[in-house]
Amino acid sequence: MAPSIQGKRVAFLAADGVEEVEYTEPRKAVESAGGTAELVSINDDEIQAVNHMDPGGKHRVDKPVKEASVADYDALVLPGGVANPDFLRTDPDAVAFVRDFVASGKTVAAICHAPWTLIEAGVVDGRTLTSWPSLRTDLSNAGATWVDEQVFTDDNLITSRKPDDLPAFCDELVGRLAKA
Repeated sequence: MAPSIQGKRVAFLAADGVEEVEYTEPRKAVESAGGTAELVSINDDEIQAVNHMDPGGKHRVDKPVKEASVADYDALVLPGGVANPDFLRTDPDAVAFVRDFVASGKTVAAICHAPWTLIEAGVVDGRTLTSWPSLRTDLSNAGATWVDEQVFTDDNLITSRKPDDLPAFCDELVGRLAKA
């Protein structure tokens, strides 16, 4: 029997260029387990997803990040894509939201290139994470230890490398929320 996260609210922080499957699959996992997913963004209306570098679907934004509060959510998911975290890490409201979320001790799950936003928020020093391999040096330079694993959990941070890791990433996210 799948774990239930009934009553749990999960923020998905994403912008244009989000890797579609890294947004849609964790969202489906949260909703299938009874949780509520909400798309939070630096955009006000919708975001343009990608499938690698090709345009994907458009997704309606539920709440601008400048109006979002960590207190309203039980977890935060940071999907990847190359452009998405690059846009997020240049937005002061998005960076503050991520920093505050990690500091709260609530679950933060990041996949692929999403740890760029964690680096910008200044929350990886002394932590162990995984990511898309090209972020290894960036994470190391920010004080993190990088590991090449399908999914790695360090306290309240869950990280994964790539879309192929989504089943393990989603299971870890939902399992952690079910225990919270």
